[in-house]
Amino acid sequence: MRFLRHLLMDSWSVRRAFPPHAMKAVERAIVEQERRHDGELRFAVEAALPLVDFARGVSARERAIDVFGRLRVWDTEQNCGVLIYLLLADKRVEIVADRGIHLKVGSAAWEAICGAMQREFAAGRFEHGAIVGVQAISDLLATHYPPRGENPDELANQPVVI
Repeated sequence: MRFLRHLLMDSWSVRRAFPPHAMKAVERAIVEQERRHDGELRFAVEAALPLVDFARGVSARERAIDVFGRLRVWDTEQNCGVLIYLLLADKRVEIVADRGIHLKVGSAAWEAICGAMQREFAAGRFEHGAIVGVQAISDLLATHYPPRGENPDELANQPVVI
């Protein structure tokens, strides 16, 4: 069954879950929330694993780490970039955080946020689930990386469809 989901998911599936107005809402949430802290957030959604990766048994976590690197989320001055990655075919959320923020927050906090997002996605509330995640991560970033004056935007705020 999982194979069929990955085979049949396409860019239209992403568009149904995140129509343009939802992507704009996620982008606005990122812009608003980043004003609260010096951290950087990225949101990426992928319909399905490439078949080569699926056949090799690549997990959502492994794919999220790859996307984290490709989007250069690690490339922030304070090592406080965070990627929210959604693998739509599995409705699986992964949060990959740069080492600076991860050392301060730990895995349990990221897993709790992923769980809250996955519950929203399972109920078909994709826009709301993404915004819930952005806000929860921003709460953590605001605690550990409060703004220190000028807050340059180091990473793009637009959600990415892979």
